[in-house]
Amino acid sequence: MQNIEEKELKGINGWLMLFLNIAGVILGIALIIAGPMLATDPQTEEVVAPAYFALLFIGIVMCTAAGICFAGLKVLAPNEAMVLTLFGKYHGTLQKDGFSFVNPFCVAVNPAVAGGFSKKISLKAMTLNNDKQKVNDEDGNPIEISVVVIWRIADAAKAVFSVQNYMTFISTQCDSAIRQVARQYPYDVSDNGDEKSLRGSSVEVAEELKKELQARCDMAGIDIMDVRINNLAYAPEIAAAMLQRQQAGAIIAARQKIVDGAVSMVEMALKKLSDNDIVELDDERKAAMVSNLLVVLCGNRDAQPVVNSGSIY
Repeated sequence: MQNIEEKELKGINGWLMLFLNIAGVILGIALIIAGPMLATDPQTEEVVAPAYFALLFIGIVMCTAAGICFAGLKVLAPNEAMVLTLFGKYHGTLQKDGFSFVNPFCVAVNPAVAGGFSKKISLKAMTLNNDKQKVNDEDGNPIEISVVVIWRIADAAKAVFSVQNYMTFISTQCDSAIRQVARQYPYDVSDNGDEKSLRGSSVEVAEELKKELQARCDMAGIDIMDVRINNLAYAPEIAAAMLQRQQAGAIIAARQKIVDGAVSMVEMALKKLSDNDIVELDDERKAAMVSNLLVVLCGNRDAQPVVNSGSIY
C-alpha cells in the first residue's frame, strides 16, 4: 500500500482572487459588448472582422477563465481541513481557516461524506458511542460491554487515502479491540482478589483498550484521545445465576463477620464475669453459656427468653 505523507497547502488570499475574478468577468463582458465599436475603422466606419473576432475571443476567454477560477475559492472554519487531488494525484491539504484560493482544477476528497458538495474534514474531537456487544471474558463467561471513544483526525491525508471510510474503520476496529482486550480479563476478581478484572480495574482496562485501539488506528491517521467503559454486565442468559453467586458470596462474608463479632462478645462476657467475680462457672456451665450466646448473637430472629426457675442440672 502506498504511504502518503501529508503536506500542507498554502492558499492565496481569497478576497484578492475574488476581486480579480469579478473584474475579469466584467472586462470580458465589456469586450464582447463593445467589440464592434472598438473594431470599427474610423475612416471607413466599417467593422474590421479580424479585430472584432479577436476582441470577441479575448472576452470569451476572460469570462470562461474567471468563471473557472471561481471553483478555486474555498472557505474553511477553524479545526477543518480539505484534502485536494489534482487529476488523480494528491495535491495537498488545506488547513488554514478563512477564505483562500487554490488551483481550480483541484478536487476535494472525503469518502466519509456520501454525496453533497461539502467535502470538508473535521479535525475536532469526536465521540464514538459503540453499541453493546456480547463477548467472552477470560473465564469464558458471556458479557455485554460497550465503550465510549473520544478521537480526532491527526492526519487528514491518511484518513482519506489509507482506508475506505475512516468512520466505519474506527467503529469496526473498536469492536475488534474490545473483543481482544475483554478476553484477557475476568469479569470479576477471584476469591483471592490478586488479579485485575473488568469490573474492578476499569481504569487499567480502559488504558489497555486505548493502546490497542491506537495501534490499530495509526495507519488511518486517527488519534485516540480517551476510552471509557460505558456499560458492563453479564449476558442475560447467565445474569440470574451470577447474581445468585454474588448474593451467596455476600451472605457468606456477612456471616463470617457476624461469627467473628459473636465470638469476640462471648469472650468479653466470660472475661468480665471472671474478672469481676460475679459468678463462678465450671466448664459445663461455660459451654452452656457460650452456646446460648452464640445462638442469640448469630440467629436470624430475635431470641425468645426462657426463665429457668430451677437448677440447670
